[in-house]
Amino acid sequence: MLKSKHVRVSNKDKQVIGWREWVALPQLGIAYIKPKIDTGARSSSLHASGVEEFRKGDEVWVRFRVHPIQRNREFGVEAEAQVLEYRNVRSSSGQKSRRPVILTEIRILGQSWPIELTLANRDEMGFRMLLGREAIRGRFLVDAGRSFYGGKPTTKRKKKPRKRNKKTPAQLKRRTRERSREEE
Repeated sequence: MLKSKHVRVSNKDKQVIGWREWVALPQLGIAYIKPKIDTGARSSSLHASGVEEFRKGDEVWVRFRVHPIQRNREFGVEAEAQVLEYRNVRSSSGQKSRRPVILTEIRILGQSWPIELTLANRDEMGFRMLLGREAIRGRFLVDAGRSFYGGKPTTKRKKKPRKRNKKTPAQLKRRTRERSREEE
């Protein structure tokens, strides 16, 4: 008989999350980012650009930039983290790559715990972050048909300026006369 190394928790004791949720990575300075919850992926991955390795004493660290909002390259967060190891990871397209792995805190639905994240270029992917099964194991059940059980972040959106009528006063007067004739 096989024995599981994981403690079994009743499904009644687990919270439900959707296939995408808003999470925070406070140690990296990321107030919110929307990952895809992917139970088919073992590890979790974060989009990082400009990854640069450096040393702090005997430790290997990386400095990188994260653009946490999809389709927005203007807003970015600079972050640093200690490298746990380098890991060979096979992407969904079958490509193998060697990626730095960091340990950082995640916050989701009122819970916080440390997770391992590989740093990768996810420019071609729809989501800036992938939350794999190792990060959520024993904590959540995933509802593949719903999203945002934890709600959406509240941000103030900039109001778009109203479109101004670019017609000259003479053109407006002419248009008003034309409308009056049409109504007669």
